[in-house]
Formats: sequence, structure tokens, C-alpha cells
Amino acid sequence: MEKEAALKIIQQLANGTDPHTGEIFRTDSPYQHPDTVRALFAAARALEGPSAPAKPRATGTENAPQNAGKPWSSDEDAALAGAFDAGKQIPELATQHQRSRFAIEARLAKLGKIEPPANMRGYKAASNTASYAAQH
Repeated sequence: MEKEAALKIIQQLANGTDPHTGEIFRTDSPYQHPDTVRALFAAARALEGPSAPAKPRATGTENAPQNAGKPWSSDEDAALAGAFDAGKQIPELATQHQRSRFAIEARLAKLGKIEPPANMRGYKAASNTASYAAQH
């Protein structure tokens, strides 16, 4: 197998997509476990070869997406909401916005587009997800 083909497969797995069918992995898939995702991104970086050293980020997490921990602008909120409304899937949005799947889910919940992820206890929902907030 060529290096480029292997890299493409690993990147698709890391982004939550079956490289052969295009199917989005379920959240309980072993491919969605944080350690698995980190390992896949590390493998992808290794296949990409040497590059310029990255600047240290304030988050201190070397495997985090580039925009991890950065504030969301109103323009980025609008772009995220529009892309989600147009049918883009969460893994694709995560790649596009260079944020984690959880960050995308949390932001979509804050924007009232989806119910908050189950592991977001105490989260204050937007108005059209008020039923979630009332239950917690």
C-alpha cells in the first residue's frame, strides 16, 4: 500500500468515518474512544513526515485540534449552524472548524441545534432545548 493511501485511511478513521463506506462511526465505537483517536492522529502525523515544529498552545495538549480551547466568534457560530442545517455531519464539522467532536456537539447544543451530549452535566441549554435543562 502506498504511504498516501495509508495516510488517507488513517485520517478518515481518526475523523470518525469508515474509509471504505463513508459511514460515520457511532459514538460508542472503539474508533471514537479518545485514546484511539489520539493514536490515529499520531499515526497520521508520523506518516506525514517531518514538519516545522509547532508552537506550544495554551491548552498544553499536543494532540488537540488547532482551535481547541479558543473562543468561538459569532461568524464561526453562524458558519457552524449553517453547515449543520445544510446536513453536514459532526465529524466533518469538527475537521472543518479544527475542533473536537465534543466541542462541535457542545457548541451546537449551545446554539439550540441538538440536545447536549450526555456527558455535559449541568449544561444550560438554549431555549429550544429547554426540556433538557428542566430535567437536569
